[in-house]
Amino acid sequence: MKVLCVTEQSIHRPEVCRWRERMRHLEPLGEVVVVLPCSMRKPYSQSKSHTIFMRATKGYQEAILTSPFGVCPREMERTYPIQSYDVSTTGDWSKEEIDVTGECLKEYVKDLPVVAHVSGGYKEACEQYLDGAVYTCSDGKTTSQESMHNLRKTLKNYSKIRDKDKSLKKLRSIARYQFDGRDADLLIPDGSRITGRFNRRIIHEGKQIGTLLYDTGLFSLNLEGGRILKDLERSWVEIDFDLKTNTLFAPGVMDAHPDIIPGDEVVILKQGNVVGVGKTVLSSEEMKKAVKGVAVRIRHRVKN
Repeated sequence: MKVLCVTEQSIHRPEVCRWRERMRHLEPLGEVVVVLPCSMRKPYSQSKSHTIFMRATKGYQEAILTSPFGVCPREMERTYPIQSYDVSTTGDWSKEEIDVTGECLKEYVKDLPVVAHVSGGYKEACEQYLDGAVYTCSDGKTTSQESMHNLRKTLKNYSKIRDKDKSLKKLRSIARYQFDGRDADLLIPDGSRITGRFNRRIIHEGKQIGTLLYDTGLFSLNLEGGRILKDLERSWVEIDFDLKTNTLFAPGVMDAHPDIIPGDEVVILKQGNVVGVGKTVLSSEEMKKAVKGVAVRIRHRVKN
């Protein structure tokens, strides 16, 4: 589903605000953060400009600046909603866009060195909110030979990140974003095995925890993943009866975590025990108040 961000007011869209708020759970990997401009094409890595950038930035932590979302670490670029928004990429930003993006970037990079390969509004945001950043675009054209030479030369001062570490970081970053907390790393235990070319299955000690979906870049959980999610005390829906079908109707919901919105991955609990996992159709408030309608589409359930 496309997320249209065609006016400056898009900064205040609920899914955009949710993205920026949850970026605080993410942290860069490695010795340096490379800041890059966004592109019209999504995911960014399929654009002409980012194809050029990545020849130099492969192996380093990349953070892509974009209004209205603020910042998108490279490992998050295929995650909804950042992978499907439409916005103008002229590079001319309002003061509010610069402030929102700059604050988001500053919170993300913290004290790490920054190599900013940006121009226009992107550069203004960096200059106003980052101290000591190194700027490698000297002619206003980020893909020019001169600018790319500057970028490659500067990055030689830093060590690259191992592919194994990047892969683990990607999965845990997505989990942190989706389930709103750094403790969501528990969903990707050390020693997990990842299988599948498009939909990536997460296997640990012979049990499937969940699947990273190619279409949305988000996790769908198996019952084992639901048990881990239960311990995080988030994204839960409570019932008091035995599940007999794969549809949970609103009148059967006793309680639900207050932050749930439609489309969220949730665990179904009965007397504190996991009895199912699925995706919500209603928000927590809606499912508690509604007298009819589907609350959760259940994917897996414990069968008695």
